[in-house]
Amino acid sequence: MLEYNGLFINTHPQVYEPAEDSLLLANTLELSRKDVVLEIGTGTGIIAISAARKVARVVATDINPWAIHCASKNLIANRAFNVELREGNLFEPVQGEKFDLIVFNTPYLPTEEDEMLDDDLNSAWDGGINGREIIDKFLDGLRGHIREGGRVQLVQSSLSDVDRTLERLEQIGFQASVIAVEKCFFEEIVVISGKLGP
Repeated sequence: MLEYNGLFINTHPQVYEPAEDSLLLANTLELSRKDVVLEIGTGTGIIAISAARKVARVVATDINPWAIHCASKNLIANRAFNVELREGNLFEPVQGEKFDLIVFNTPYLPTEEDEMLDDDLNSAWDGGINGREIIDKFLDGLRGHIREGGRVQLVQSSLSDVDRTLERLEQIGFQASVIAVEKCFFEEIVVISGKLGP
């Protein structure tokens, strides 16, 4: 179990344990009281629960069934009753829905085939050969799930081409920038924030 900002978060060996990237995102969330928020890849639920204290409603998804189980316990323990959990990949669990804010701590590490783990935890960081496989799939679906004037916040590594993410966001109508940077051993972890529209 870990404590963050008054929250008590249970962890699980098959679920990504909140680390520098999770806390960087949690500390930089840009929230408004009326927001309906989507978090993709909720893991333990720490971001969804943090957001739930300040917004109307949160939908939190994860491809890892262990994460849904772990997050469910954490929602109850932290009385985050305005969070709905759904299992599935990227935008699959929210077909036809749009949100004010979408947040995602992306699987951003470049991963060779021989580096993959044979368990559910692999999906938390495996970004494919160049680290962009999941980031690009996320960006492909983003525009269809965000309201006009809506925002996106995502975490990624300097190893997975931050400039390319900023370019792609601009191409689909977002004004985006890096709002936080944390230096780690061999990379920088960044939070990118974007707003749809002029």
